[in-house]
Amino acid sequence: MTQSIRNRIPGTIKEITSDPVLSEVVLDTTIGPVAAVITTRSLKDLGLKVGDSVYGLVKATNVSIEKE
Repeated sequence: MTQSIRNRIPGTIKEITSDPVLSEVVLDTTIGPVAAVITTRSLKDLGLKVGDSVYGLVKATNVSIEKE
């Protein structure tokens, strides 16, 4: 399957936190940690585990800013 997403951030899976439905996958990247929430089924289907080299695919339609 090909992706139309152009924002690809290379990283290594640092941490995975799962429940029966959703999993949070934290990547260690050169721009800092990046977290993604995916279904636990997708996590298993992809065979993801801590230490795997992956790409974080970012497709955002909205960016908000809050002043400190």
